[in-house]
Amino acid sequence: MYVERCGFTPIEALRSATSVTAKRFKFLSDRGRIAEGLRADLLLVKGDPTANVEDLCNIVGVWKAGEVAVKP
Repeated sequence: MYVERCGFTPIEALRSATSVTAKRFKFLSDRGRIAEGLRADLLLVKGDPTANVEDLCNIVGVWKAGEVAVKP
């Protein structure tokens, strides 16, 4: 929706849903980025969502708090 209706680039839309939001909500400071010591909630997708945000629908695997939640 951010890409289609608001004119965001795919990268801007991804950041707004991850690191930007986590930064704004101080209690989410351990999320939104990939770095040592941070909560490891990850979504692995097939494709390149930075070029085509709809590739986010092609989920291959999910990790929650560093544990596999959906096996690839």
